[in-house]
Amino acid sequence: MVRAVEDHVAEFLRHLEKERDVSPHTVSAYGRDLAGFQAFLTQHLGTETVAWEKVDRLAMRAWLAHLARRGLSKRSSARALSAVRSFYRFLHRADLVETNPARAVGAPKLEKYLPGHLDVKQTHTMLQAAETRAQSGRFTDVRDRAILELFYTAGLRRAELLGINRSDLDLLGGLVKVRGKGRKERIVPVGGPAQRALREYERARESLMAQVGLGGDRTALFLSSRGKRLSPKALHTAVVARLREVDEGAGLSAHALRHTFATHLLDQGADLRAVQELLGHASISSTQIYTHTSVERLKHVHRASHPRA
Repeated sequence: MVRAVEDHVAEFLRHLEKERDVSPHTVSAYGRDLAGFQAFLTQHLGTETVAWEKVDRLAMRAWLAHLARRGLSKRSSARALSAVRSFYRFLHRADLVETNPARAVGAPKLEKYLPGHLDVKQTHTMLQAAETRAQSGRFTDVRDRAILELFYTAGLRRAELLGINRSDLDLLGGLVKVRGKGRKERIVPVGGPAQRALREYERARESLMAQVGLGGDRTALFLSSRGKRLSPKALHTAVVARLREVDEGAGLSAHALRHTFATHLLDQGADLRAVQELLGHASISSTQIYTHTSVERLKHVHRASHPRA
């Protein structure tokens, strides 16, 4: 029976990966969520195995309360509930359960937050410093400038930038093909300064490939100094170091450049639907958070400048 339970989860994860083409990151996260859910149920129900059809609304509520006691954020709890709901839909389609108990409980209400971002002056300062640093000709300096420019001009997620291949970049047309969440592809414009930075990087990349020889990755666009596809950790380290130079105490991550991109577009009057398409958001509600950011900025200007604010 234990084996059968484990097989159901493994089969579901394979279904996500092979048939629904869900990203490896999401498959891994769902796997962790379901493992935690299964571990809770065995303890809560006092059994060594879990009969999925026996799980009811009360058990679901107890699990969510357990997540809250562990200090899990509402966002992480909502994702875990989404994983369980998807798993039960899979079981229902396979006629292994009659109902989906996860539908009987509401998802935790997520906190509204304003994403961290740079203002226009800070962004200009950061990019100007990166351009000056790149004049050294060092591979990492030239590469990091290109990364910053591409982040800001295209509003990419970290995984999207790391996943770009050389064939995805069209500098003549000023476009880049991006693979977003759920492997969905979109085409994003690349601005003039970013195009210049990327051309300089391509020359530096060719020189590096000549040095590393056959051991280099000839597919990936952004490489480490050893010629391999740049890792998430290396990207984080490089970008955060530049962000700290212009906003040391803010604790911004590389994702702040995506927020900066969206905020600046909306501040300049860009259409919300167009920004949604550029960001690759499936829902307009995900994009609307940036309208709050713009409103907060206007309120700050009003308070600072108006005589009777």
